[in-house]
Amino acid sequence: MESELPSFKESNPQLEVVAELNRGQHPYLKGLYKNKNERVVSVMNMTPEDVLLCATRLRNSLGRKVVKLKTRHVTKHPSVQGTWTTDMQI
Repeated sequence: MESELPSFKESNPQLEVVAELNRGQHPYLKGLYKNKNERVVSVMNMTPEDVLLCATRLRNSLGRKVVKLKTRHVTKHPSVQGTWTTDMQI
């Protein structure tokens, strides 16, 4: 990672990249966003290419929280007739 980290810093001057050595802890990447959200990704047992890919994904993400949808079907205009079922008698 020491060989690829300086090139990642140079290609992304808008980011602040800090490398710290914490003994006794697994390595991780932490993304702090302007909307005050934080995202942490563990990079334990990853190759330097995979770590660079995770750092790129953190850079490209917006930092929003993941919202779980309540239903599978999302529409602005729900059906007035109701949902179709196989039990309909014509």
